Amino acid sequence: LICLVCFGLVMLYSTSSYSAMMKQNGDSLFYFKRQLLFCIVGFIGMWLVSKIDYHWYINKSKLFYFFSIFMMFLVKTPLGKEVNGAKRWIKLPFGQQLQPAEIAKIAVILFIPALICTMGKEIKPWKGVIRVLAWGGFSAAVVYLITDNLSTAIIVMGITCITIFVVHPKTKIFVGIAGVGIVLAIAGARILGTMMETSGSFRLRRILVWLHPEDFASGDGYQTIQALYAIGSGGFLGRGLGNSIQKLGSVPEAQNDMIFSIICEELGLFGAVCVILLFVLMLWRMMVIANNAKDLYGALLVTGIMSHIAIQVVLNIAVVTNTIPNTGVILPFISYGGTSLVFLMAEMGLALSVSKGIRLDTIE
Repeated sequence: LICLVCFGLVMLYSTSSYSAMMKQNGDSLFYFKRQLLFCIVGFIGMWLVSKIDYHWYINKSKLFYFFSIFMMFLVKTPLGKEVNGAKRWIKLPFGQQLQPAEIAKIAVILFIPALICTMGKEIKPWKGVIRVLAWGGFSAAVVYLITDNLSTAIIVMGITCITIFVVHPKTKIFVGIAGVGIVLAIAGARILGTMMETSGSFRLRRILVWLHPEDFASGDGYQTIQALYAIGSGGFLGRGLGNSIQKLGSVPEAQNDMIFSIICEELGLFGAVCVILLFVLMLWRMMVIANNAKDLYGALLVTGIMSHIAIQVVLNIAVVTNTIPNTGVILPFISYGGTSLVFLMAEMGLALSVSKGIRLDTIE
């Protein structure tokens, strides 16, 4: 975690220094200083959360769940704030803002395991599975309909489905359903992209850009094309740290969703693989914690955190490489974003709390 956060700060400064100098009155450290502040707050929050016994959340998880729903509805009130054409934030004092969709992720991570533990063997029949899916689906629907944030809705539903998959005794049917779902999604996207070329829907246009980015190189596909140029020009070892050309205005908002493309350009394939391996190592350690947790709630809690990070990393890298349509997902611990970073660190505090409860038996 420390390696990822420190690496993220280095890459954030390298990626954002030019645009910050141009847009923030010559302050090349603007984004770096804000992210560093959120890192400090995040580490303090992680330490505080790790000191709380995770069992405390079992009875409070439903309250957290409905609180997250309430916070998302605040987006539609005068407290809501629009950024880059999307109204997904809430105004806070001192010029800060909060994205309530991030609260929905951690609320689902806390509540779905508690619900499953309460249900016990009732989770085995399809009636029980549908009941859990309904709770996760309701949260995902609110995220999508109220904040118009499809990517977060996908993540919330993904966390729910993976948690059920892990705890359910029958796995083959879930693998089959997932495989069929992926095939149908890809086929449906291609059919819609072919049939709806004249549609004004921005989501359908994203599918068109994904299928034929070169046809939109000067419009909606500009960011995707420039990101691919950055990845391709990096080669195996990259241009060198700080030597990116595409960050000089060619990749819009490179410090956010597209930071992985600048990593590829400056550090090459070698650097990209190292970053992916860091995430793999983190996920493996969380899997070890989940496997050795002293109870089911702790195991499922860490499973939810692991699912969240894994889904977000896969979606971000897939978007940057144009493997899937653009969904606006940031790279955890590396991309610029205060709300996301603080809540991710809080999730890591939960994982550490579960880890502290593990007792290893020694053989004498």
